[in-house]
Amino acid sequence: MTNPVFSIILTVVKVLVTGVAGFIGSHLAERLLDEGNEVIGIDNFLTGKRENIEHLLSRPSFTFIEHDVNDPYDYPDGISEIYHLASAASPVFYTKYAIETLLTGSLGTYQMLELARKTRARFLFTSTSEIYGDPEEHPQREEYWGNVNPIGERSMYDESKRFGEALVMAFHRKYGMDTKIARIFNTYGPRMRDDDGRVIPNFIMQALRDEPLTVYGDGTQTRSFCYISDMVDGIIKLMRSDYHLPVNLGNPEEYRIIDVAKIILKVTGREEKIEYRPLPPDDPKKRRPDISRAKEVLGWEPKVPFEKGLKETIEWFRERMSQ
Repeated sequence: MTNPVFSIILTVVKVLVTGVAGFIGSHLAERLLDEGNEVIGIDNFLTGKRENIEHLLSRPSFTFIEHDVNDPYDYPDGISEIYHLASAASPVFYTKYAIETLLTGSLGTYQMLELARKTRARFLFTSTSEIYGDPEEHPQREEYWGNVNPIGERSMYDESKRFGEALVMAFHRKYGMDTKIARIFNTYGPRMRDDDGRVIPNFIMQALRDEPLTVYGDGTQTRSFCYISDMVDGIIKLMRSDYHLPVNLGNPEEYRIIDVAKIILKVTGREEKIEYRPLPPDDPKKRRPDISRAKEVLGWEPKVPFEKGLKETIEWFRERMSQ
């Protein structure tokens, strides 16, 4: 009996990854190259970093194009898969680049969908758990429509992704295109920016500098953290599935933020120093994916334990600080 995943991999000639210099994009491109695919990476370095793809530039199967996905471009022929990851993804940067974030989720997604339509490529859009807003349903299922402030301080990201999902489904329904929507929950690992404001890099950098860890609110708000290798597995499995509706990708293990701070202090060997600050507007009180659909449709669930992933992430940040 033929292994369906293996047979698909053999037919892949060219894969396009937007946002390739970002945290998830760089890991995804590396995995696709390791599988034997030819990868074209697109990034304009708004929030991505060249150092994330420096080790890929010498690989003959990797082509990098510095370009803004919102602008037209004469892409190479023969593209068979498009992973559209381009977007600012942390509150610090999508607040700083609010208009760019909205345009990338709308115009940039349109440009990539048009390319996929013309080339008949499979298309995967990376959406976010933020489309659920501050959820009133817990854990969050794909059927839940969310509790989102459309004009709030996080709206540029929430609405760019919600519009992107609607656009993907419109192209799927009108043209019968092979499209996928990945709703990505909190992901962590090496190559995260140390200045992007998200909880894991924030806590790690503060701990390594022996500074107080900054906890917003009382720390009882929850998040669920998926290690990068597991997330890449899920994204690729979704792309190569025949499923077209949104799929939650994340780790269903739920942690209070205050407990995450204490775990990182323990792993880094630092004494407990925590500084409490006011909770930002519209900050979700709970965040946990229901991944029943991913298990059923993709046969996927995370494997890397939280503390193991944290140790690898902390070691990566420690090495960078020593350079």
